[in-house]
Amino acid sequence: MSIAFASFVFFAVSVIGTPGPANMVLMAAGAKFGFKSSLPFVFGVCIGKQIIIWPIGFGLLEAASGAPLVFSLLKWVSAAYMIWLAWRVANMRFQVKEDIEKVPGFIAGLLVHPFNPKAWALITTSFTAFTYDNSPVFQTTLIMAVIILVIQLIFHPLWTMGGVKMAQYFAGTWLEKYLMWTLGTVTLLTVLSVLVAGEL
Repeated sequence: MSIAFASFVFFAVSVIGTPGPANMVLMAAGAKFGFKSSLPFVFGVCIGKQIIIWPIGFGLLEAASGAPLVFSLLKWVSAAYMIWLAWRVANMRFQVKEDIEKVPGFIAGLLVHPFNPKAWALITTSFTAFTYDNSPVFQTTLIMAVIILVIQLIFHPLWTMGGVKMAQYFAGTWLEKYLMWTLGTVTLLTVLSVLVAGEL
């Protein structure tokens, strides 16, 4: 096996399954638009992480050592995008009748992880901490990509369904505003924690 399999799976579950920018956005989408309508967005989010995994697996980080300013810029652009999403989440309200906002689709979902500092931290840590020096590049990247995708296909729909359930209980109540502010704050804090740790 080209990776420390059990340790990597535990690490991936602990990161993908816990609160973070993507899961908060998925929860907000489920609360706002319902589970079925949000599914294209959910699948886009799942596939979007593959956009990060494969280039990193084939040496993007090593190539980036010659152009550190490019990755520094990417870090701040990504953070700005996720902070904007956090603001959107904080100001969302459940199922407002006069709201004609379009349901985010597959393409919108594809953008979430490439602009998510937590996703970059997960992938870079995975390749630096759980692979062996002589690991075959394609085999290692494929194993990680499949494991991460399977974990996402389990947890991302659960977070989306959690948003649906929250909407059922909190829509139209005085707690709704504070709940969405809390979700937005969790999203923001996750982004800032990654920036402070310098893991991207």
